[in-house]
Amino acid sequence: MAFHTRSNSFPSRPHPVLQEVDELLCRLRSSEATSASSSSISHKLSGLQDLHDCVDRLLQLPLTQQALAQVQNEKWANELLDGSLRLLDVSSSAKDAILQTKECVQDLQSIIRRRGGETGLTSEVRKYLTSRKMVKKAIQKAMKNLKGTENRSTFSSLNKDDETFSVVSKLREVEAITLAVFESLLSFISGPKSQPSSWSLVSKMMQSKKVVCEEATEINEFAEVDAALNSLIRHKASKPSADDAHNQLDQLKSCIQDQEEALECLFRQMIKTRVSLLNILNH
Repeated sequence: MAFHTRSNSFPSRPHPVLQEVDELLCRLRSSEATSASSSSISHKLSGLQDLHDCVDRLLQLPLTQQALAQVQNEKWANELLDGSLRLLDVSSSAKDAILQTKECVQDLQSIIRRRGGETGLTSEVRKYLTSRKMVKKAIQKAMKNLKGTENRSTFSSLNKDDETFSVVSKLREVEAITLAVFESLLSFISGPKSQPSSWSLVSKMMQSKKVVCEEATEINEFAEVDAALNSLIRHKASKPSADDAHNQLDQLKSCIQDQEEALECLFRQMIKTRVSLLNILNH
């Protein structure tokens, strides 16, 4: 929903915090078109943290608090609270998916380090791949829940020239862009929906390092590990395939570390923002 930066009730010049929120929203919207690489997603998560920090500062403004304190329609107020809780739920789903994968990666790396190319290693690899399937199912469920939140009311009972409408619209925009980034993150962790067979991925990985950018962006760190581990099973845990899998796991671990830290910071900031919103609406 478009945000009316100026209204009859707001000053002719928007508050600097409002302008900053708008700028951060624009940056995140423009970044939606970028490739879903690990670095781009980490950048988006960092941008979301800045956005929610800015929103919290917006909620501290007397003008904002006065606007939201004039609750004349409990439905939109409850929707704002439900929306902030929804963001925390989705964030928790992403954190759980990353944590579960991280633990499996660490265990598998330790086993590969100890056992090298032993035949018995394939059973441990299959355990990891089974765990990945469970993570993907959980992500699919979370994504389905996201899709179920699109048809929400437009709080039409509010006067569009009123500051309350402006603030509520702004908070809804923030919620929408946050959900969009989380959707990108969950899709990245899950891997491409219609990716080629594991053997095709392995073939690409084994080609010359002079890979064109279009091909490189088709595979993310999670998909690369899945392909390397399938190769490990196919070659009956040979030493070269075990070494390749270990290297791919190293890259994935670094990717997970960056996203885990960014998610944790964002999660704490969203809790802080929700508390501020609760204090205003329940005042």
